[in-house]
Amino acid sequence: MATYTIDSDNNITAFAELEDALNHRVGTIEGAFSGEKELAKLSAEWPAARFVEVWNSFAGVAPFDSLKPVKKFTDRKTAVNRIWKAIQALTPAPAQHAAPVAPKKAKATRRASQGEGAPVAREGSKKAIVLELLRRPDGASVKEIMEATQWRAHSVRGFISGSLGKKMGLHVESFKRDSGDRAYRLAP
Repeated sequence: MATYTIDSDNNITAFAELEDALNHRVGTIEGAFSGEKELAKLSAEWPAARFVEVWNSFAGVAPFDSLKPVKKFTDRKTAVNRIWKAIQALTPAPAQHAAPVAPKKAKATRRASQGEGAPVAREGSKKAIVLELLRRPDGASVKEIMEATQWRAHSVRGFISGSLGKKMGLHVESFKRDSGDRAYRLAP
């Protein structure tokens, strides 16, 4: 884990390991830290102006080209968080003895296409009940589906959008009945 030091002139230096930081004593080191919480603890007694000085000392300088100088921070927590995120650009390359980590393989996703035939659901399942209701010529309202499945309205709409629309690849029509109720049905 990278270790950072800060001296009395607000110079922050990054080291691959803590031993490197301890052996590299140039100037007066005020403290060392390896994480945002440690930086917060180290800077607990700093005046607010020092956070601005630290930030502005590297804002606009490579590799911090995109950072803009500030006049003040909202609070200490914000200052520590922004400074911690910024100094991550100083993180040295990993030690030579570290083994490379293979990237994880992405999981394959498969969407059903309508050409594969009618999607099936386990008989008697709530998915099967909803599909049966949606296959009717006049479709089904959210209220009818709620009564049949004991789901809440947001769950019904999410099921129609996610499970039926995205996962199963079905096209579900939304329309208004003559009575003015919103209903859904499977498109032919």
